[in-house]
This record gives sequence, structure tokens and C-alpha cells, in this order.
Amino acid sequence: MRIDLHSHSRASDGTQSPEELVRAALAEGLDVLAITDHDTSEGWGEAERTAREVGLELVRGMEISTKHQGRGVHLLAYLPDPTYPPLLAQLERVLEGRRSRVPVMLDRLRGMDIEISDEDVRRASGGTAATGRPHVADALVALGRVTDRSEAFDRYLGAGRPAHVDRYAAPLVEMIQLVGDAGGVSVIAHPWGRSGRRWPGERELAALRDEGLSGVEVDHQDHDVDSRRVLRAIARDLDLVVTGSSDHHGTGKVDHELGVNTTSPEDYHRLLDLAAAASARSGRRTPEVVRP
Repeated sequence: MRIDLHSHSRASDGTQSPEELVRAALAEGLDVLAITDHDTSEGWGEAERTAREVGLELVRGMEISTKHQGRGVHLLAYLPDPTYPPLLAQLERVLEGRRSRVPVMLDRLRGMDIEISDEDVRRASGGTAATGRPHVADALVALGRVTDRSEAFDRYLGAGRPAHVDRYAAPLVEMIQLVGDAGGVSVIAHPWGRSGRRWPGERELAALRDEGLSGVEVDHQDHDVDSRRVLRAIARDLDLVVTGSSDHHGTGKVDHELGVNTTSPEDYHRLLDLAAAASARSGRRTPEVVRP
């Protein structure tokens, strides 16, 4: 059983529609796919319809932008009620932070004699609710200023680069609690990948577990072999679910092909059991796993 619990469509910053993403997962031999677009459930309906049509097991989720102790943390939320008002309010605030920094980034790029417009970014984003830096990067690619997203981030848009603009991210502990209140479960995405530091460590993860965190994404392309080994041991010691995923973005992210990392069936079913318990506690109508 091949299970990939982290992927993105054009509903956020992937390059495939939700339908194309589901069909690609089936073509890659996956049995289970989670669609986890940034800060939105917008792609769920199309992905569900396609999954039912082609016979792929689908988990509906999202990847939420948060901060903890002054650092950015991405939180994967699986099977929450997307209509839960407090969760919706925080997601809209995060999305507005994404949208509102785009004009500032464009002004900074124009100050570097790069002719880029709002329309260039709209064309690149395809009208997604989660417009942000990847779409500015795609516009730069289309304009011939860079060869790919990675170069755009390295030269202009990444932290410390001349067109970078900070934005709002939800408090991590609050978001873990909101996801639980909405009947879902939460897993920290690629925690040791981007910073290059082994943070959050065991003490921080233990505290987050006590706040309701269910798991840690261990097997991810941004984690080297030794980081995976240490992080897996910490997760097991803390009784956290261990997941593995591709973090697939279509052509928007190289070396993140669907199924390049996977989650064990044992951890997957444990995560679903935790989600069922969270749903029962919440008393809310939460999405079910779409099964063939």
C-alpha cells in the first residue's frame, strides 16, 4: 500500500488542477493521496469527484502557515470541518497576508528594473485564493527573468532577498487546537528541512504533543538520512505518528515526485483513528476519507 500524505494543486501553488493531481497519483501507483493545499480547502470538491471516478483513496487536508517561537512552521491538518468558523477566520487572515504582500513584492521588483505587473501574477496563479510568492516566481519565469521557481527565490523572493516581504502566520499552538476543535488532526510538515537546524527538538515537540499535535512528517526530501533517523526516534519516543510524503507541486518543485516518500499503512491507519476520535469529540460534521 503506497500512501502519500502531502501534495499541492493549483488551488494553491501546485501546477496541476486537483483532477490532474489525483489522476497523476493513480498513474504513479499510489493507493492513497492527501491533497493539502496551502491554507485552503478550495480543491477538495474537484479532487473528491475525481478520486471517486478513478478509484483512489483520498484524504482531504491543508497545509497551514503558522509561527512558533518566532519561526515559521507549516502544519498539515487532516480531515477538519472546513466550515468551522474560528478555523475559517484564521485561514482567511493567513490568506489575506499572502495576498497583501504581493503588491509590495512587485513594487520592490520594479524598483530593480523588473517590469512585472499584477496581471502577470494573476495569469501565473490561475485565480487561486492562495496567491503568493510561488506565483510571483512563476510570473518571473514567464517573463524570462529566471529559469525556475528556485532561482526566483534564491535571487529575489526568499528570506533576506531584496523582494522578500514578511506576512502573517497563525500561532502554531492556537492552530493545533483549532484543528482539533474542528474535528481534525495535525502533523508538523518537514520540521527540520528549511532552517537547516534541528528545531523543533524533542522538548518542543513534546510540548506541542501535549497541546494536541498528532504527528511529525519525517520522510521528506528536505530531510537528510541522519535527520530522518533522529527525528523518527524522537517521534516514536513521544508516541507521535510518523508520516512520509512527497510535498508534490507538479513542475513547481523539482525532486518531489508523487510517492518519492510514503507513509506506512500502520501509521496511516493510526492517524485515521486519531481523526475519528477528534471528530467524535468535536461533534462536528467532518469530511470522510474518500474510498474506492
